Amino acid sequence: MTTGEAIREAALRLFAARGYEATTMADIGAAVGIRGPSLYKHVASKQDLLVELMTRTMDTLIARHREAVAGSADPVERLRRAVDAHVRFHARHRLEAFVGASELRSLTEPHRTTVLARRAEYERSFRTLIERGPFDVGSVRLASYALLDLGMGLATWYREEGELSENEVVWQQVEFALRLVGAHPA
Repeated sequence: MTTGEAIREAALRLFAARGYEATTMADIGAAVGIRGPSLYKHVASKQDLLVELMTRTMDTLIARHREAVAGSADPVERLRRAVDAHVRFHARHRLEAFVGASELRSLTEPHRTTVLARRAEYERSFRTLIERGPFDVGSVRLASYALLDLGMGLATWYREEGELSENEVVWQQVEFALRLVGAHPA
């Protein structure tokens, strides 16, 4: 792991545990064994660390969504794959999900607008799947938000050592998603 990667990982852990505002560059430096001022050789600012963590998370989610739906023309299967990718990401990257949800308030402009645009793009990708499928929902937008919550909420409670395996949880969340949109999974 490079020094830059170690700094980003320490920032992620500290932002998740303490919050962005309560974390100092000196805290991040101490976590990787570098004095606070030396961090500036590797990163421009604490805000830049937060922006990078959040944009990387959104870029990864968008890319995984595209990969998941690319292999099928069937709208139900595309939604199944998209929800699977979404839930798996949140099961495996709980800290990123937590920081992404809780620290949006800490972004300054223009970074806040940039991250919000990526989030909107990601939500639209689910909305588009619902609109193009044989689904029965009152509100496509609310349905897409509910699908997103299946992953985002999971990030707060899922643990690898829990009662159900990742595959069992993902399977059940996908089934919930399909029922939510009226797809009546097999």
